[in-house]
Amino acid sequence: MSTTPAPELMFVSETAKYIRRTERGLRQMIYEGKAPKHGKVAGRIMFRKSDVDAWINEQFESSETAA
Repeated sequence: MSTTPAPELMFVSETAKYIRRTERGLRQMIYEGKAPKHGKVAGRIMFRKSDVDAWINEQFESSETAA
């Protein structure tokens, strides 16, 4: 039986600090559909760190094509 490591999960507060936004700003991004991929775990919004990192990389890629 193989086991895969559980993804590193982040709360809204942790994710907001990580992307240097306020919690309110991140919640607004969620509402507008502009936030990194997220889901509800036990009734709380959670982010996988890998998804947040991928989202950050996408922001740089999209800004390079716009320039």
